[in-house]
Amino acid sequence: MAIVTYVLGNCPGCGRKDSFGNVDVFGGQMVFQGCKKCTYHARIPLPKLKKKIIYLDQFFFSHTFRGQEKRFLDAAARIERASSLQLLVAPYSSIHEDETHLWSGRDELFRFMKGVSRGHKFQYAQEVHRMQLLRAFEAWLDNSSAGYQCEEKDALHGDVHGWDSYLRIEVGRYMGDVNLIRSLKNESVEGLVGLFDGWRNLGTTFEEDLQAEYEVAAKAHLDFYLQYMSRIASGDHSAMLDAPVITMVVESMVRKLLQQGTPAEHCLRTCAQFLMQSEHFKQTPHQLLSAHMHATMKSMVKSGNFTNKALALRKFNGYFYDVEHISTYAPYCDAIVMDQLMADLVRKSTVNLEQRCGTRVFSLNNWPEFLEWLDSLEQAITPEHQAGLSIAYPGLSF
Repeated sequence: MAIVTYVLGNCPGCGRKDSFGNVDVFGGQMVFQGCKKCTYHARIPLPKLKKKIIYLDQFFFSHTFRGQEKRFLDAAARIERASSLQLLVAPYSSIHEDETHLWSGRDELFRFMKGVSRGHKFQYAQEVHRMQLLRAFEAWLDNSSAGYQCEEKDALHGDVHGWDSYLRIEVGRYMGDVNLIRSLKNESVEGLVGLFDGWRNLGTTFEEDLQAEYEVAAKAHLDFYLQYMSRIASGDHSAMLDAPVITMVVESMVRKLLQQGTPAEHCLRTCAQFLMQSEHFKQTPHQLLSAHMHATMKSMVKSGNFTNKALALRKFNGYFYDVEHISTYAPYCDAIVMDQLMADLVRKSTVNLEQRCGTRVFSLNNWPEFLEWLDSLEQAITPEHQAGLSIAYPGLSF
């Protein structure tokens, strides 16, 4: 006996009226069918899928959730339809969780985001960064090319290209003190905007600013690891439980070197050479994009933009979150939707996200193109795909 989700008719086994139908989509690859009353069952394979992957910025979710602007509601309806037709997936990320946690209506908003994502999720941002750097480190040790090839498994939980199951299991996550997080966010934005006047008097070139961004990022990895080792040396073994995730990057590199027979006293120096001197470090997608975005924003400030401090504070309210999600997840996506400020920034020749990563950038500046892109997905449905939809989701209109 089975729990039948979609009743298709009489059971071919026992003949019981209206007891046979689809139980679930199994493993994203086949439909499992069964009977409510007997053990008769069947498995029907489904065609392989290659869904488009889209990252929806927090601004899209917040505007859609409020339900006050038709253009966002129309786009959300198109996204929902494309997702239902197994053409598109819009995973949510740890950065979505972090941003949503700051909302007063965060529980309702996060439930909405999970609904749009249909349960699909990106890996935690810190884990994506760690995987990129470890793969780049291994390539550097092997004297392989510094060019980085993205692999979906490094950024996505499971196979997002399977046919969606009828059920979804949700797991909660501890998010921390919301008031403290809000305070730190405000301080970081105020600190950023407070630097603008000083930047306008600098005579540094873009390339010098870019190199400085790489050096700051590399130094942060080393500094956190040294703090971690200092705590361990002083007997504070709780460091192994509560050290920042960034610490584990260098820790993993050191372990790799020890496994290869590198003397312990040479490990940290080797890690420092990779982080401070190698092109491999600079070419990892997160480091490359975040450094170029920060340096480009600095260049925009030097060119006379964002002189109104109050306006700049509003514009850059979500800047650090935006840089984080774009640099982390955009390389793994076919399209990304973001606010106008960030869309303008990533289209600058010094970032050039679309050409660099092949990711379509959409914002309110080119909203009609976004809707056309969504509509084009449905227009490309093949007869084989259509047949799979009829089997997996009876009653779905298309």
